Order: sequence, then structure tokens, then C-alpha cells
Amino acid sequence: MTKILVVDDEAAISTLLKYNLEENNYDVTVAEDGQTAYQLASQQQFDAILLDLMLPGMDGMTVLKTLRQDKISTPVILVTAKGDEFDRVFGLELGADDYITKPFSPREVVARLKAVLRRSQVDHQVSEEADVIKIQDLVIDDNKKVVTKADKILTLTPREYELLLYFAQRIGRVIDRETILTAVWGYEFTGESRMVDMHISNLREKIEVNPKSPVLLKTVRGFGYTMVV
Repeated sequence: MTKILVVDDEAAISTLLKYNLEENNYDVTVAEDGQTAYQLASQQQFDAILLDLMLPGMDGMTVLKTLRQDKISTPVILVTAKGDEFDRVFGLELGADDYITKPFSPREVVARLKAVLRRSQVDHQVSEEADVIKIQDLVIDDNKKVVTKADKILTLTPREYELLLYFAQRIGRVIDRETILTAVWGYEFTGESRMVDMHISNLREKIEVNPKSPVLLKTVRGFGYTMVV
């Protein structure tokens, strides 16, 4: 059974999430503070984590940062207050896979969780054949899930890797934000095109010599993005 860690100090919210997730056949563990959440995520194998940012003691952002520093790549969906764009952007930069804003509907939570889990399962499939893509000094080894630039290994979040691979397999094609959302996130996020922009910006910081003047992953104004050789 798929194991989910729900982290929220508000009993009403954690109870609601636990009930609805269990109704969808998930095995749910609840943590009420950041330190407990970190210990559980470090000691047990979860398939995904629903992580509230406002927690007593160790806050959600610190939990996420510490997990990623410890090379724990369990998919994380942040739960944020409506309008906290800075928290959403910062969380994505730290390696969160998605976010949900309060108030949320249980159906949305389940849908986004399924999308994240679907992408995570694809990430862990082992390719039968070597698949290496070279773009200038950028090398993507999809078997090993390793990206190097000028022979130096880049540290990418799972979502950044998915984005990079998606574009690398479609060199020269101009792709709009909605198509990217559906293909990479695995779910149609209505009105969430800024999520693409934020991840593209983060990715450019790692693959471009000058992120403000990209030569690999370019913006096509009014249309979307394209990767060129």
C-alpha cells in the first residue's frame, strides 16, 4: 500500500486529510510537528509527504531543506497559505515537487498527490537501454539520472530533471506552458502556468552560463519555451 506522511499541527486539517487519503486506499501517518516529521521521513520509507509550512519548532521549510540535504528524495507537496508566493517559490527552489494552497478541497489534494506519485514512479523505472543526450557541454544520462555540464555533475531536483529531459527530447520545438504542465506534472493545473516559469528559472540557474541571457533553454515570447543546440 502507498504510504503517505501528513505533516500538520492543526488536528482538523490532518484528520480531514487522513480520512480522505485512507478512503483512496493510502496508508497514512500523521506528524504534528517538524521534528517528528523529519525523524519519521528519515527512518521510514514514504511514497510522498504532505508538508505544512507553519509548524511548531522546526518549520516546514526547514524540514524540506534538511531532507534534501540528507539526499532523501521522497516527493514533497507543500501546503501553504493563499497568496504566500515567496514561500511557494522558495519551497520549489529547495526541491518541493508541488504545492497546495489553503483552503483546499480533498479532491484537489488527491489529484495532485496521484500526479506526483505517477511522476515519481516513472522516475524510478530503470531504462533497458542506455539513453544519453548531449547538448553542447551538457550531458544527460537518463539511465543513471545524472546531468553534467563541462564534466561537472549538476544537482537538480527531480522536477528540474524531468523538465530538462522533456525539453532535451524535443530539441527545437516551441512548447507552451499548459502542455509542459500536463506532460511534466502529469495533471492539468488550471491557472498554474507560473509554476512552469519558476521551475524554468531555477533550471536556467544551473544549466546556463548566464541565466539572464540563456542560450540553451530560450523563451519564445507569447508562445512558451524551446531548447536549442
